[in-house]
Amino acid sequence: MQKNLLLAFILFLFIGVRTVAQNRWTISDKNTITWNIDNRVPHTDHIEMSGKKVSVVVRYGVNAAGGFEMNRTIVWPMLRTIPNNTHASLTRQFKTDIIDRILINGKTVIKEQVKSISHNGLMTVKSELNGNVVLTRVLFPSTSLPAYCESYTLTNKTDKAITIEIPNENLVYTTEPSKGLEGSYQLMVETKGYGAYKLLPQQEVSFGVSYSGWKQTEKIAEINTSHEAILRSTLVNTFGDNLVFESPDSILNTAFAFAKIRAAESIYETKGGLMHGPGGEAYYAAIWANDQAEYVGPFFPYLGYETGNKASLNAYLHFARFMNAEYKPIPSSIVAEGTDIWNGAGDRGDAAMIAYGAARYALTRGDKNEAAQLWPLIEWCLEYCKRKINQQGVVSSDADELEGRFPAGKANLCTSSLYYDALNSAVLLGRDLQKPKQQLLQYAKEAKGMNEAIEKYFGANIDGFSTYRYYDGNTVLRSWICVPLTVGIFNRKQGTIDALFSPKLWTNDGLATQSGDQTFWDRSTLYALRGVFAAGETEIAFDHLKYYSNRRLLGEHVPYPVEAYPEGGQRHLSAESGLYCRVFTEGLFGFRPTGLHALSITPRLPKAWNYMNLKNVHAAGNIFDIHVSRAKDKLSVEIKSASSELRKFQIKEGTSINLIF
Repeated sequence: MQKNLLLAFILFLFIGVRTVAQNRWTISDKNTITWNIDNRVPHTDHIEMSGKKVSVVVRYGVNAAGGFEMNRTIVWPMLRTIPNNTHASLTRQFKTDIIDRILINGKTVIKEQVKSISHNGLMTVKSELNGNVVLTRVLFPSTSLPAYCESYTLTNKTDKAITIEIPNENLVYTTEPSKGLEGSYQLMVETKGYGAYKLLPQQEVSFGVSYSGWKQTEKIAEINTSHEAILRSTLVNTFGDNLVFESPDSILNTAFAFAKIRAAESIYETKGGLMHGPGGEAYYAAIWANDQAEYVGPFFPYLGYETGNKASLNAYLHFARFMNAEYKPIPSSIVAEGTDIWNGAGDRGDAAMIAYGAARYALTRGDKNEAAQLWPLIEWCLEYCKRKINQQGVVSSDADELEGRFPAGKANLCTSSLYYDALNSAVLLGRDLQKPKQQLLQYAKEAKGMNEAIEKYFGANIDGFSTYRYYDGNTVLRSWICVPLTVGIFNRKQGTIDALFSPKLWTNDGLATQSGDQTFWDRSTLYALRGVFAAGETEIAFDHLKYYSNRRLLGEHVPYPVEAYPEGGQRHLSAESGLYCRVFTEGLFGFRPTGLHALSITPRLPKAWNYMNLKNVHAAGNIFDIHVSRAKDKLSVEIKSASSELRKFQIKEGTSINLIF
């Protein structure tokens, strides 16, 4: 086993050194990354950006000649198509480039040479046209309108006056009536600021292009791309100002800041209320028991983003609509703006996911009224899981969140682990809601029994590691063996950590889903990193977090965590970014809500650092900063809140601090 761990460490060092040497992107400013174009072309990438009524996937790149290439896939989640199912969001591709049709001194652009591309929540491309005109493109979605926008600025860098002629390319597309839930939709491509301009040396001119989609019954809004850019920047800055992570490592600081953007921007204003959606050109105006209820719902309270909190509460209440006296399964997904469901994989352990997420959300949020609203759903889901316990004492289900892509047996480790955590959270939440003592004692008893059953049923030696089998009959290592660590089950922590970071599971892109297979899903890697920190193995978790963050932020596909590969081509699904942030809140800082106004923290300060901060944390009904620094062989922890005096603690590494606000 120690040999396997040594091999994993050697593999990590090799991969880490190689990747840092080949980083394509650099951190160029606060929460900004830039690709300064060099000879490593051609190269292409893609990024998703979202607003409340639109999402866009921009596929972009620089060709071998140094020119810019772009193809936009724009999704309008509330322009529903027929059949009105999970994937029924109106989607169109636009590859045209207005730069091909502007005239400089009466001639089309001969050559565009890209100098740099930057991301900071907006995408900025800087180029030279014909060698003497500087072009700046800024690409972004509207925050509130069903529009994707592009702002262009041209600057005369010659020593003579030039003329710029920008065409009026206002286009209107009318979609086929029979394919729209509400008939035809109107798509508009509008140019603002067109005309002829004489630019003296160093003068500039700006114009904009918007791509918008409308129902026939909607009043079409005037779109000012400059104003929309300000609104987008303001929103991104709002994310940047809350839940601020600071450390000596600029890559981790920046990766965390980016993950907040992707986690929080993907919320849609549907007829069913605010709905957080995964995205990826496939999953909009819909919610899932894993992505929304389990992954990102428990994160939003920490961020203090009210739109995110409202979307999370709305998701749990949508699932609550399907509680029933017969204890039939809650659907895995509620789609089409809340008007339909999807349950094509059967029971995936969805009740455990929802109970886990709803209880953690309610505790972290610290709002008693919201908690009272969610309590019946938590109760129902716990009872459902209890009724699904098999003869061996673990929770049975038809599948897991991978929906049959990989085998999960009749009872899987993930479902039982989530149920265990949900029971513990219910005890803590129930106390503050003054629920019957006997009920809470029963939950505590059931949690203890589930812990024991998990060990007996899933505990196994797999590939020489004392870890877990994922299901009865499983004989190869699976990435989800990390889940017990995230819920405080450490019986097999050493064997599990050795297995996770062995060459059998750890790859260039984090954890393989299964030993011997190249498929990876970032969600399991992010669970594993959080769990290993929680288990107190700070240094190995820290090394792998640094490697993973560098690859996702500055490597070949940036700047966010991804869903999977080969499926989906590493789409920037939103909830994975929430999971990345939870590596910090629940891993590095060890947050565990213990009541509506109580929080346990167990900071894990890596040896290479002398401090780490988390500022503007929203939790337990309060807002506070936490500062962790090294004090000889101990940790100094300071909690600063506007509503209470500065609290100071000196603790041994691994000691928990219980805060009551």
